[in-house]
Amino acid sequence: AALADHRDVHLWLHHSSPALWDAVAMSPPVLRRKDDASRSRLTNPLLTSLSRDVLELQQLVARCAPGSGTVLHESPEPPDTLLGRLTADLAADRVPDQPPPLDAADRSVQVHACPGRTRQVVVLRVVIVGLLADDPTLEPRDVLVMCPDVETFAPIIAATFAIGAEDDAAHPAARLRVRLADRALRQTNALLAVLSQLLELGTARLTASQVLDLAGTPAVRARFGFEDDALERLRDWTVGAAVRWGLDREHRATWQLGDLEQGSWRDGLDRLLLGATMEGALEHWHDVVPLDDVDSSDIDLAGQLAELVDRLAAAQALMSGRHTAAEWMAGLEDAVSGLAATTHETAWQLLQLRGELGDIAEAAEGSTALLGLADVRALLASSLAGRPTRASFRTGTLTVCTLVPMRSVPHRVVCLLGLDDGVFPRQSSQDGDDVLARDPWVGERDPRSEDRQLLLDAICAAEDHLVITYTGADERTGAPVPPAVPLGELLDALDRTAVVSSGRVREAVTTHHALQPFDPRNFEPGSAGRPFSFDPLGYAGARAAAGPRTEPLPVFSAPLPSRPAVDVDLADLRRLLTHPARGFLRQRLQVAETRGEDEPADALPVELDNLELWAVGERVLRERLAGLEPVECLALEAHRGDLPPGPLGEAALRDVGRKVEGIVAVSVLDREAPPESHDVDVPLPDGTRLVGTVSDVRGDVLLTLTYSRLAARHRLLAWIDLVALTVAVPDRPWRAAAVGRGRGKGALRSTFDPLDPLEARLALDELVALYRAGLRAPLPLPVKTAAAYAERRNHSDTPTAREGAEREWLRGMFPGEQDDAEHVLLYGAAAPLSVLTAQRPLDDEGGPGWHADETDRFGLLSRRLWGRLLDAESQVQT
Repeated sequence: AALADHRDVHLWLHHSSPALWDAVAMSPPVLRRKDDASRSRLTNPLLTSLSRDVLELQQLVARCAPGSGTVLHESPEPPDTLLGRLTADLAADRVPDQPPPLDAADRSVQVHACPGRTRQVVVLRVVIVGLLADDPTLEPRDVLVMCPDVETFAPIIAATFAIGAEDDAAHPAARLRVRLADRALRQTNALLAVLSQLLELGTARLTASQVLDLAGTPAVRARFGFEDDALERLRDWTVGAAVRWGLDREHRATWQLGDLEQGSWRDGLDRLLLGATMEGALEHWHDVVPLDDVDSSDIDLAGQLAELVDRLAAAQALMSGRHTAAEWMAGLEDAVSGLAATTHETAWQLLQLRGELGDIAEAAEGSTALLGLADVRALLASSLAGRPTRASFRTGTLTVCTLVPMRSVPHRVVCLLGLDDGVFPRQSSQDGDDVLARDPWVGERDPRSEDRQLLLDAICAAEDHLVITYTGADERTGAPVPPAVPLGELLDALDRTAVVSSGRVREAVTTHHALQPFDPRNFEPGSAGRPFSFDPLGYAGARAAAGPRTEPLPVFSAPLPSRPAVDVDLADLRRLLTHPARGFLRQRLQVAETRGEDEPADALPVELDNLELWAVGERVLRERLAGLEPVECLALEAHRGDLPPGPLGEAALRDVGRKVEGIVAVSVLDREAPPESHDVDVPLPDGTRLVGTVSDVRGDVLLTLTYSRLAARHRLLAWIDLVALTVAVPDRPWRAAAVGRGRGKGALRSTFDPLDPLEARLALDELVALYRAGLRAPLPLPVKTAAAYAERRNHSDTPTAREGAEREWLRGMFPGEQDDAEHVLLYGAAAPLSVLTAQRPLDDEGGPGWHADETDRFGLLSRRLWGRLLDAESQVQT
């Protein structure tokens, strides 16, 4: 019964209610019914809803009886503060008739209403630093933080207090050493974490994300040797093989989908392993299409993934049956050992795993009862959950622990974190087969009553300061949130303990905090004569927020100096002119906007979006151009797993096939000759050269085929290749054709007849000049916007052309070019067309023959790039 810090039992007696003590001491050693009229009735409203374990108190009385050797000392007088008077009233079980006035400087009890959990931890950090700054005798070991839900707050606490090095620029809390106690074993033991994850998966569907998450845990990575690059490779394979969920047909039979193996792990592994032995993706073997993304160096990694899935299948077989407790524990140990491993430094984790499972097996020794997965989860719940441990109080660290019995060791500062409504006290759920719940007795387990008792113990353990934080407002809407019921009772008790000149005590001790740490209210002088916050970064943010507003500087404001003349690569020329903003950022500034990675999907597809349909159509078109018949293309796509299963996929594939056949039929004559590639090496006026390769040349025709709708980009690429090849080999009548989907279900064909070599030379010089200008500053030439303007400008006036350009630039039913990541970076989000039309032409971009009627750089360069192309182009819709 003696408490820590060499305190005798008198401290415990001092904080207990004498009336309750007398009632327990005089009661017979049996449990009494709740309706027993002889039970004691307490006076203090905070105590009326609390109950104690009668048997434990009787044992304590026996140990403290005369002759037991326990020395009782006279209790010290509590300090004359709000907290001291509250604990004294609780100990005496009284409500003062004439409560004294509350000293304005009394901060012994602090209640902080915060918007959200993260803000609670940030506020608690500031309060602790403030208490340490105000009292030089206070040390971190004198501060105890108790939290009803340590697991939820643990990552927030770790992130909030780990805020940089111990230097002058860092937050003062960086000098605090914080220790998290009472963590669940799965948080400290990687093998038990894998065991917990297996039990959570149980007989689940085993989705792609679930298996990849399991593969990324430290213990599983140690077993299979998965490095970071290997995990990224596994993710790419999972997406490429269209793995969704389920081990195989038998596993899916639980969900009445036993006839469908598409998208299962077995189907994906077959594709992956076949891809390691076969090259190319235009063949299939026994209805399995190899994955065309497996190198010879990846064979070991593919085998490790197959082994991981196989061991998961063995664990699923174990958890889907019923076994004795001993068989369950042995099987779970084998499953974890097969999936996870330890290092030399963490070998103790395997011993702890065996110890936890062995204790349960030993307790059930001789039992032949068959248990299911739900029974095993209940058996292991206490082993995997958080439990009280040796918290090493008063060792120099600031201790964070949970609210459990024997944690109410007296500390100068006790902080209660996370007393949120709905979380504290715990909800007491009753099972349908709980016979004891139908006829409850005093002394039986009641989580809500136990939590209220723990709150009382924590309050009585505080000597100088009691700090309580709770969610007092919604972090998204700002709507007020009421405190938990026990916290409300505490505030009621404080209202009866002291009085203030205006309002109530609860209003004096409660502080409502703003959502952001840089809110100016955090740095205004408070009751302590100093600002509340100690955060230097928050202070800098508050000053910046209170200062004058300034417009952000543009990423690019003036042309860069020209680079030394070097040879021009045809591929770079094509990339820059088809997307000038992206070409400038990548080729001149070496900056690339990040693109989101494909994440594995967990659901079987029911329908395909436009991008997925395009990918299927583009792949079928390439297969047809490679010589495969339509039936063979349909078979390949049906076995790849990207299409919806059954008739849904067949309908989508038939629609794609009709569009592909339309494109193929339009280009039959152009594809009579086999494809070739021609090198380009053209001297330029400044002594440099244009070099590169023009591919997919069939006879004298430069052919471009795409499943996409024929857009400005495809037409511009065909034009650039035609101009370059005409100048490089002027003695052949080169033609160009670009074929894609048109309006409706037909195909659209854009053709260019042979060019005059002199005209092609002028066009090439203009293209190279635009390219060099685009390396100095981003050209205001988004390809679709510029093409729309130039096309309409050739046939109408300027206002009508601007309307067509705006439709391509602004966001309508589909994202416009203003939403491109590079345009957002350069011009800002939702930039109007004026960011392009406001630019004035440069001195060397005007002159005779250069569309002098254009007044801005966008219009001038649009017609300069597209004028010759439009004059030479003809389009046919089929």
